[in-house]
Amino acid sequence: MAGLKGDYLGMTLSVSELDIENAEYFKHCAAHAFHLQECSGCGIVRYPPGAACHNCGSLESRWVAVEGKGTVHSYCEVHHGIQPAFKERVPYMILLVDLDTQKGKPSAEQALRVGGNLVTPDGVLAPPEMVQRVGIGSRMRMVFADVSAGLSLPHWTLDEDAKQPARPWRYPQE
Repeated sequence: MAGLKGDYLGMTLSVSELDIENAEYFKHCAAHAFHLQECSGCGIVRYPPGAACHNCGSLESRWVAVEGKGTVHSYCEVHHGIQPAFKERVPYMILLVDLDTQKGKPSAEQALRVGGNLVTPDGVLAPPEMVQRVGIGSRMRMVFADVSAGLSLPHWTLDEDAKQPARPWRYPQE
């Protein structure tokens, strides 16, 4: 494998062929399938990918399909885009989502959480009216934005099939 390269909103992205765990992770994302490592020692599913289990230290794992659904645990609403391509897209949101998979394991504090941008169902950064609808407690589903051949980024969009909170928690100034 020659590694993965692509351009996302004016930023060059690359994953070295030597970065075995991340190369495998992005291979699954390129197929629009969400897979994470499951430890062969303790059975804990982990993110981000890595050579060893953060729970028991085992070096053995396998890739398992994981449902890309969950609840917003935290977020950052960006109002000042530093990268040129992001300036015209403010405000945009970066989400930390508690996955439904393995909820509360190995503990509530060590839940399985995955970050990503808030996007429309087709993978485009969300417009301001969508940003205003999302907050802590919003139900999300994963979608993928194709960057180049073999490289797609996992992002989050509102799960329109899920029951949403009447008013998700948002910072008072927003």
